[in-house]
Amino acid sequence: VQLQASGGGLVQAGGSLRLSCAASGRTFSNYNMAWFRQAPGKEREFVAVISRSGGSLIHADSAKGRFTISRDNAKNMVYLQMNSLKPEDTAVYYCAAGGQYARVVDRYDAWGQGTLVTVSS
Repeated sequence: VQLQASGGGLVQAGGSLRLSCAASGRTFSNYNMAWFRQAPGKEREFVAVISRSGGSLIHADSAKGRFTISRDNAKNMVYLQMNSLKPEDTAVYYCAAGGQYARVVDRYDAWGQGTLVTVSS
């Protein structure tokens, strides 16, 4: 499966962004989908995962109450709605597809190119 992330940009603290990830090439509904992020000088970290059907979700503690992952299997899309953004949310955000419902980077087989989110204070 090929993934293309979009929707990043510059936003002020307290603002919102909606990231999108378009999938192509394989049956989208066969994959668990996740968002990870990587800030400068830091390791890639888990943000959220959604199961194949969309019936199960996990959000990282740093994202709970502010971010929401969702998917539309008819459109081969996964989204990350981000509200109440903070400067510490600044990072490159990556969407990922995998056979396992997991929070670990190496459980994912395919990655998008990343989209930069910058939150100014």
